[in-house]
Order: sequence, then C-alpha cells, then structure tokens
Amino acid sequence: MFAPYLRVGGFCPVSTRIPLVFHGKRGACCLWLRNESNSVTEALVNNDPVCFQAIQRFSELLDRAKSLHEREPMAISLATADAAGRPSVRTVLLRAFDERGFVFFTNEESRKGRQIAANPRAALCFYRDALQEQAHIEGDVVGVSEVESDTYWGSRPRESQVGAWASMQSRPLDSRTTFETRLAEFEQRFAGQPVPRPPYWHGFRIVPDRIEFWKGKPFRLHEREVFERAADGWTVRLLYP
Repeated sequence: MFAPYLRVGGFCPVSTRIPLVFHGKRGACCLWLRNESNSVTEALVNNDPVCFQAIQRFSELLDRAKSLHEREPMAISLATADAAGRPSVRTVLLRAFDERGFVFFTNEESRKGRQIAANPRAALCFYRDALQEQAHIEGDVVGVSEVESDTYWGSRPRESQVGAWASMQSRPLDSRTTFETRLAEFEQRFAGQPVPRPPYWHGFRIVPDRIEFWKGKPFRLHEREVFERAADGWTVRLLYP
C-alpha cells in the first residue's frame, strides 16, 4: 500500500519521529527526523484526528489510482495566482504528503514559483476519470526544509538533476538547440562528481485548510464531503452536488 508518512497501524506519532518518504524515478527514499524540540510539533498545525482521517482518505484514493498503472500516478493539478489574483494551473508530481501538507518540488524562479512568492496560497486537484473520484486541496504554501529538499534531490536521476541547472524554467527560449547546448555545458561542468542541488530549486508544502472528496454518481447526483480547518480544529460535512 502506498502511504507516505504512514506506518503500519496508522500515523507515526508527531511527538516522536517523523518519516519523510519521497517517491522519484529511482524509487522511494526515506529520511527520519527526530523531534528533539517543540519546533516540529509547533509546525504540525494539522495535528487533529479529523485531519488524519482526511489524509488517510487521500492515501486510499492514491492507492486506487496507482492500481490503474498510469505512467504518472502521482500527477496532480496545481493552481496558483499572482499578486493581482490572475490564476494559472499546471500539472506537477506530488512527491510526499502527511498531516503537515502536500509536497512538490520546483524551480522557485519558474512562473509558479514567482506566483507563490507573491501570493502564497494554492490549490490542488487530483482527478482520475477511471475511478470517478477526485480530491481538492486548498491551503497556504510554505517552503520545506533544506534537508527534505536535499533528500529528494538525491533520489532524482542524474539527467533530471542536470536539466534543473540547464533549464531557466518559464523564461523565453529561442530554440531547442540552445537548451541542448546548455545541457551539454552543465553535464561537462559536473562530470565525474555528484550534481549539487541548485540554490533556487527546492520543495514547497501546501498546508491544507480545506480538503474535499468527490465521487461521481449517475445523473450528476455526485457525493461530496469536505474537511475544513477552523480556529478550534477540523470539521467534516457533506455538500450538495
């Protein structure tokens, strides 16, 4: 069963150790952070049984999606907006999740990175037509730790690592040849050594305050259930289709 941040029998208690499991082309890599102080606990704003229920629901949905044997079972739509509220959406790969949030990695100088810097809110949509199921996630966006970014970076294929250096993501490109030349230059630059993580490339975590689950039904009589975080904790309720 695919369940990042889960152990057998349920979530790892946040007061002890927190497993960080990243899924990349080379497979899964795991890092453990020991909670030696209150800093980690304080960061877990969603330490609530109802939130755990929502995260477990998402994990089960992801299991069903993986059973479809798609090329990218972790593909998820990410919506951001600039400071003026102009939205944009694209597909990214979800790389980790737990009650703290949903993690993806990118170049902070990309269009989405610039939008997040100007307006640190985002939404995710995980939809699988074959299942007639989807999940919507909304929340604030924060950066992950350097350790988390380094750990996932180390799981990426070398070619992807070199590509992250060569690509000036979202900037104009005069020809494919220019990009391929830059790829060759950075491959030569890092020949015979590990490729370091660029200072502008790291992870972002969407800290959820709303998670909705949708199940398709005939005649558009769909099932909708929404989990929301308020000042006094998480609630769950049904919505009309």
